[in-house]
Amino acid sequence: MQTQKIIIAITGASGVIYGLRFIEILNQYPKVKSFVIISNAGKDVLNIEIPDWKDKLKNIKIYSENDLASPMASGSFLHDGMVIIPCSMASLAAIANGLAHNLIHRAADVCLKEGRKLILVPRETPLNLIHLKNMLNLKQAGATIIPPCPNFYTKPKDILDIVDQIVAKVLDQLGLNHHLITRWGE
Repeated sequence: MQTQKIIIAITGASGVIYGLRFIEILNQYPKVKSFVIISNAGKDVLNIEIPDWKDKLKNIKIYSENDLASPMASGSFLHDGMVIIPCSMASLAAIANGLAHNLIHRAADVCLKEGRKLILVPRETPLNLIHLKNMLNLKQAGATIIPPCPNFYTKPKDILDIVDQIVAKVLDQLGLNHHLITRWGE
């Protein structure tokens, strides 16, 4: 099996635990290479929600949102998908409207124009009509939207069990086998 390349972006929405856990799990796959982008606002939220986040990512190369010369900004960069987890409504709106003014938005725009997998995990509630229309536009453009809505039939024991449910849904969309959750009927 060839090495898969996955772009992961963390934006300035609450719920950065989803992004950190996704990176942690993805790095357990020997045939997956991660390309991590964290927005400036994402770093602010990480500092609030998970103050030791830099320790958790100390061996990971992190691209700046301002690095428009990075490989992910080009359609010639072949990869197997991009996940924005969590995805702020500001980033979702920018991508839905073709505003590629930073690396996260540009890489997502490239996914849409090249027909590559784009997965967004939007973290906001309640949703207004503009949010919903932007999500509809992205779905129609080919993106997958995975709101972090956990189930409770699995009887989660802690926050990590709930986070893993969402991470598992993203892994499923990328076609990566895992044992993070108990599936219905198992």
